[in-house]
Amino acid sequence: MLANFIIAFISIRFLRRQFSLKKELPFWDDLLLKALYASIGITVLSMFLPEKLEYIGGALWFFIFSLIVYVLWLLRHDTLGKMLAYAVIPFFVISTVYNILNFFFLSFFESNSTTLDILNYGSMLWMLAYGIGAWRHYKTLRAEKEKNESITKHNDELEELVVQRTAEISQQKEELIIALDELKATQAQLIQSEKLASLGELTAGIAHEIQNPLNFVNNFSELTKELAGELEAEAEKAVEDRDIDLQKELLLDIMKNLSKISHHGNRASSIVKSMLEHSRMSSGTKECVELNKICDEYLRLSYHGLRAKDKSFNSDFKTELDPNVGSIEVVPQDFGRVLLNVLNNAFHAVKSKSKNGIEDYKPLVTVSTKLLKNKVQVSIKDNGIGISTENKLKIFQPFFTTKPSGEGTGLGLSLSHDIVIAHGGEIKLKSKPGLGSEFILTLPRKLKIIT
Repeated sequence: MLANFIIAFISIRFLRRQFSLKKELPFWDDLLLKALYASIGITVLSMFLPEKLEYIGGALWFFIFSLIVYVLWLLRHDTLGKMLAYAVIPFFVISTVYNILNFFFLSFFESNSTTLDILNYGSMLWMLAYGIGAWRHYKTLRAEKEKNESITKHNDELEELVVQRTAEISQQKEELIIALDELKATQAQLIQSEKLASLGELTAGIAHEIQNPLNFVNNFSELTKELAGELEAEAEKAVEDRDIDLQKELLLDIMKNLSKISHHGNRASSIVKSMLEHSRMSSGTKECVELNKICDEYLRLSYHGLRAKDKSFNSDFKTELDPNVGSIEVVPQDFGRVLLNVLNNAFHAVKSKSKNGIEDYKPLVTVSTKLLKNKVQVSIKDNGIGISTENKLKIFQPFFTTKPSGEGTGLGLSLSHDIVIAHGGEIKLKSKPGLGSEFILTLPRKLKIIT
């Protein structure tokens, strides 16, 4: 019992001094202090009544060391606290087992006393050796910290020296102004060249995409005109000579053609609308939004929007949201458009794969968020058809789409890419054909709109 008391006394004194428990953990500091006083009293009394206080002393020792281990657990954020926990826990566990066997399983204890003593003293030596090593390591780290502080102080002195030499640098001001003007002129030329290249790509895409629905509209209009002429000729006949079945058939064909004209007209309108959205400048008004909330909302919005168009479509979806991401500043309309575009593509990918009749295939789209220091990451993952290596290189180009004709304009991901870049972030794609795709959006927590 005396050895246990000495160990407990040294441990508690060390913890209270080294970690300032009275300030950091006042409740546990007070409890440890009271336990220490109690152990002193029990130890003194055990000298006069060793047999009667043996169990009480063992229970108190167990309670004190439980407190020490728990306090070290609370201090695990501290390097020294974590290392000391590794030192104390083996001794605590083995000593506890040792006392339990001694008190309640005496026959087993006596038959294995040598082994148990070796384990008990071995764990005590481990605690001492590991504790001393941890303390030395901690002193080394503290010395390095002091060295770093010295380096910081030296850097401050260097900064003062830089300030003093600013006068010399000011003599080169005229040369720097000339170089800056030349750089601005070159930059303007590069921006203009980039705009011209983008405009050419956009114009070619518009001509290609809008030509197909216009051809359908023109062809069905001509055909409808011919059918209307036949219907008019039939109507000019005498009543008894008219072919009622033919009239009905002509009217049905005209209605079908008008329906197709309307469909392809709407498709052309959709392409133009997407084009305008792609070229429209955002107001750049930022708002503070909860990232997890907006991701969850747009996940459900995307799924139910596709369900409204196709009742036969079903897919599982889930979220894995990091509660630590908190709120970020974004342009809500633009960021929502990015999420919706990528989510719609994910659900379309699993929908396409589900039509292949793969046995035991369960469509799944997963949205996850993660905090990365001063950035946040949004991952949108699906187990759909995936994207080939060739298409991955073109996936963010305007008007490029892997969807069937009429189901996509090819502007969604291009628009999303531009919005993410404008917010100072990046968007990456990971995909394997037949296994699925993952779009990873990385954004700074304090967003800066790039104009």
